[in-house]
Amino acid sequence: MKGSTRILLTAMSVGMLSACGQQGEKDQPALVEIDKDPYPSTYTPLPSATTAITNVTLLDGIGGRIEGASVLFEEGKVVSLGTDIQIPENAQIIDGTDKWVTPGIIDVHSHLGVYPSPGTRSHSDGNEATKPVTAQVWAEHSVWVQDAGFSRALAGGVTALQILPGSANLVGGRAITVKNLPDRTMQSMKFPDAPYGLKMACGENPKRVYGDKGGPATRMGNVAGYRQAWADAQDYKRKWEKYRAEHKAGKNPSPPKRDLTMDTLVGVLDGEIMVHMHCYRADEMAIMMDLMKEFDYQIASFQHAVESYKITDLLAENNVCSAMWADWWGFKMEAYDGIRENVPMVHQGGACAIVHSDDDLGIQRLNQEAAKALGDGLRAGIEISKAQAWQWLSANPAKSLGIFEQTGSLEPGKNADLVLWSTDPFSTYAQAERVYIDGGLAYDRQDPKSWPVQDFELGQPGEGDVK
Repeated sequence: MKGSTRILLTAMSVGMLSACGQQGEKDQPALVEIDKDPYPSTYTPLPSATTAITNVTLLDGIGGRIEGASVLFEEGKVVSLGTDIQIPENAQIIDGTDKWVTPGIIDVHSHLGVYPSPGTRSHSDGNEATKPVTAQVWAEHSVWVQDAGFSRALAGGVTALQILPGSANLVGGRAITVKNLPDRTMQSMKFPDAPYGLKMACGENPKRVYGDKGGPATRMGNVAGYRQAWADAQDYKRKWEKYRAEHKAGKNPSPPKRDLTMDTLVGVLDGEIMVHMHCYRADEMAIMMDLMKEFDYQIASFQHAVESYKITDLLAENNVCSAMWADWWGFKMEAYDGIRENVPMVHQGGACAIVHSDDDLGIQRLNQEAAKALGDGLRAGIEISKAQAWQWLSANPAKSLGIFEQTGSLEPGKNADLVLWSTDPFSTYAQAERVYIDGGLAYDRQDPKSWPVQDFELGQPGEGDVK
């Protein structure tokens, strides 16, 4: 009897322990995860029809040129291109005789919306110049979608652009890539699934802004500021990794305190956010590439980069693009050693060359900026074809923004983001006649009544506008 009782009590004890274990697992709080996309894209493409543009000179954006070509697109995607393609009977056919077709222009450096037109102080929302590291701010939360600059850029063949914070800070905040379809909200313009960018700046700007505000006041102070920010981000990353590991092991850990600045920096360390760094001098760009190796992240591009021609080998080795002007130089000391052959020399050196605007007027004629750079290279004996040069405006920008699988070249299956030009787009006289985004006709120069008009412009037409 006693033996039976002992067995019964043991069985009851095991059952109770088992139940306690199950209860403990049930009581474990759910794993705390950070929403990495709290402001998701709500972009909806324009309606599109099956369309064929025929008899054009076509630049495919990746170095190819086809004379007497046709391009067919439907349901928002490029279907085929070449000199002998099958065109469905239901297709809208546009005769492009004597005209050119290219991929849409992508501007990797724009402040439209955060420094909108009209450029009043009340609209100045691009620099959170309150402390050197402001990775917690997001440019999209400043963008004024009524900026007339979007529709002006569209008329210049720009189908996508990156909007960045300004360059006052060591770390200025997140950048956003958008489809150039002006709409009511920022989210409705966001390029679906495009990675975020992070704006950083080296050189004169941060030390000028913060030299009298506690620093940094020197270039060595700048570098110390970056290093401390990345070291803090590594520590924050380790805390979250420890928390997740302990939770997975069945423990009941407390999640680390949320830090919006660190969230963005850790996104870079995890390879989810792409760094675009305002930097002029070759020596500083070399230091920044050493910095990225120290903390194991990748710089996607140097912006402005007027001395990139001096370090083309380093840029190529480290897979860093240079986004450059054709001929801006000399407006401050760090821009003093710029040369007009910068873009073609970077291209010739095997590195990724991009022509960018950083300007609400320049974005309207980026094809002409590329033409200037191409011409300067040819005069210096650097042989680059027009088909190769168009990479500076489409494929290379798309690669630096992490959207090349979707856009940046005319290839079957890619988004039908393209421009029909009145003539050679490297000509001063070229006009974007039709601009398509995802196969939808976003701009038609022959139909002024269809031109996009921002609410702010109603009753206030700009010179030359028809409204």
